[in-house]
Amino acid sequence: MHGPVSAAWLLVALCAATGAYCLLRLRSAVEEQRRSAGDEALMGFGMAAMAVPAAAFTPPGWAWPLYAAVFGLAALRALWAVRRDRHHLHHVVGAAAMVYMAAAMATAPPAAHHMEGMPMNGVHAGTGVPLVTGALLLYFTGYVLLSGARLVPAAVAVGGTAPPACRGDRPELARACRLSMAIGMVAMLLTM
Repeated sequence: MHGPVSAAWLLVALCAATGAYCLLRLRSAVEEQRRSAGDEALMGFGMAAMAVPAAAFTPPGWAWPLYAAVFGLAALRALWAVRRDRHHLHHVVGAAAMVYMAAAMATAPPAAHHMEGMPMNGVHAGTGVPLVTGALLLYFTGYVLLSGARLVPAAVAVGGTAPPACRGDRPELARACRLSMAIGMVAMLLTM
C-alpha cells in the first residue's frame, strides 16, 4: 500500500499548493482573476482535504454531507456567475464532481473511505465504471488536454512582456492552477 499512500500525499500537496496560490490571486488588481480565485481556492483545499489518506485521518461521518453541502452551494454560486462569465461553467462541473464524490463517500462503508477501491452505486472499482464517474473522467481528461495545449503558447507569448505588479495577475499561472486541479480531479475520479 506504499504506492497509493504516497500518491495520495502528492495529490494533497498539489491541491493545497494550488489552493494557496489561488488565495494569493484574491489580491490581484485584475477583476477577472479575483472573481474566480475564491472558487478555485475552495476547490483546491477541498480536494486536498478529501485526498488525505485514511491511514492519517478518517473524517467523522458528518463530514461528507457537510462537504456535499458546501460544494453544492459553490456549484449554485458558480451557476449564478455563468451569466456574466462562461468560464464559471467549469466551476459548476468541478463543484458538482465534489458533491458527487462526497455523496459517494457518505454512502460508502467506512473501510472504503478516502477513494481507495470505493464501491460506487453498487459497482466496485474492479467491475466497471459508473456512468457519472465515466462522464466526469471524460470531461476532466478533455479539460486537461485542452488547457495543457493552451498553456504552452500562453507561456511563450508572455515571456517578452514586463512582469505584472502582482503574482496573481499572471493569467498563465492561473491556467496552470486550473490544469493542476483538473489533473488532481482525474486522479481522484480514477480511484473511485
